[in-house]
Amino acid sequence: MSPRAQSRGLFMKMYFVYILKCSDNLLYVGITNNIERRPLELIFHQIFNDVEQVIYFEKKIKKWSGKKKLALANDDFDMIEILSECRNTTHHKYNPDK
Repeated sequence: MSPRAQSRGLFMKMYFVYILKCSDNLLYVGITNNIERRPLELIFHQIFNDVEQVIYFEKKIKKWSGKKKLALANDDFDMIEILSECRNTTHHKYNPDK
């Protein structure tokens, strides 16, 4: 991008949602605008240009189980789908009366 475009504020700010694997094997989800300064083992990151989208995605995956976060970090989209299925016995899939 040209210096002129940058001086007019026409460059896009980039944001990242990331997953860190901590020393106790717990996973931490967060947002940053500088992915290089992560202190632990970075196992996943996704780039966004819109801060609203990055916040939405961070909140979404913070609610996921550890197994589902690891599947995301491993690009195992089949496993994400399996882990996303509702296993509640009241779910219509398991209830023949519905």
